[in-house]
Amino acid sequence: MMEKQPPALFTLFGIKNCDTIKKARRFLDAQHVNYHFHDYRVNGLSDEMLQRFIDTLGWTALLNTRGTTWRKLTDEEKAQIDNPQAAKALMLAQPALIKRPLLVAADGSMLLGFNETDYPQFIQEKS
Repeated sequence: MMEKQPPALFTLFGIKNCDTIKKARRFLDAQHVNYHFHDYRVNGLSDEMLQRFIDTLGWTALLNTRGTTWRKLTDEEKAQIDNPQAAKALMLAQPALIKRPLLVAADGSMLLGFNETDYPQFIQEKS
């Protein structure tokens, strides 16, 4: 008889080939944290999901302006991203523009980015 997996306490959002995602996943696995990985490219990104992220964290925090995808945009395209609606439309079209990883607890609280100091504290508080 197969053992039933307990529901994941956390969901890690990102893109699987991202180096920081790989670090976060190694950390979570090493700590035996029960999580589900949601790859934007494989599992998708809905308007509602992204709006929840924006409502909680703000569009400026979510927009990854340091990555390759941002650098490939023209100056004109970058200049147009000056409000939540424009940023949301761009992030929906190009999920690689969302800062990652995004760790979401079952209660909906979120931790953006990976840091070996912040992760254990967040996980302990939310477990």
